[in-house]
Amino acid sequence: MLVHDLIKISSQQLKQVGVDAPRKDAELMLIEAWGVSQTDLIIRGQDEVSEDVLSKFNQLLERRLNREPLAYILGKKAFWKHEFIVSQDVLVPRPETEHLIEMVLKYRPNQERDYLMADIGTGSGCIAVSLAKEYHNSEVAACDISDKALEIAKTNAENIGVLERMSFYQGDLYQALPDGAQFDVIVSNPPYVSSDEMYDLEAELSFEPRFALTDEADGLTLLEKLLDDAYAYLKEGGLLVLESGLCGMPDTPNTLTKLEDYVDLAGNFRGSVFQVVETST
Repeated sequence: MLVHDLIKISSQQLKQVGVDAPRKDAELMLIEAWGVSQTDLIIRGQDEVSEDVLSKFNQLLERRLNREPLAYILGKKAFWKHEFIVSQDVLVPRPETEHLIEMVLKYRPNQERDYLMADIGTGSGCIAVSLAKEYHNSEVAACDISDKALEIAKTNAENIGVLERMSFYQGDLYQALPDGAQFDVIVSNPPYVSSDEMYDLEAELSFEPRFALTDEADGLTLLEKLLDDAYAYLKEGGLLVLESGLCGMPDTPNTLTKLEDYVDLAGNFRGSVFQVVETST
């Protein structure tokens, strides 16, 4: 079968099962199976696909037809400026989460500063590693309740060259952090999908770790804990940036001031930026 025909047929199959970007996914899986570049794929559109490559491609295609996320099939996902290793032990990094990094850069524009930062619920480490790369004099603590997630985050930190400025802690939310630790910036993309919303999510999300998606309640439970306890882990004037979704954001505790709600490119609410209320001396 010719490359052009294989892409056309597999794209049609993917479209029939509801895949959002069928042709793009088919091309990326063929690139992975064949070990060629996007340019090579275009140039060799009239080439015959070998049996070996076809066999590898069909194995990947079968997984995608079952609506397994492409990132898990390929074992990687682009986020911000880098490519991150992923598996079913972590959420797939999403472009909407890049707005969180934009908010940190907006409120802490001096990238030469030696900030102490923490990412609560780091997963693949995409946020923490990206921040460590942007703020090259800063140190970043990455926390997660999952030891498997932390191993993936460490690998990504090493691959992207920031491992020496990162620390990794296992535990639930702030409990993972060392006693007495205080930070200039804390960020988090916690489980905020409500239990009711879980029934309406796209098929791909059934492959992702449920505990990283939902709080099994109204979506606000963990966001509220992150807000209520932030003051104890932030320095004077410290910044807290939280991602959220349809559930919105809990009321702001009196220890924090909300600086901004931010939205994605479609105008949907994506999260909020807070600052510790400065105490008089």
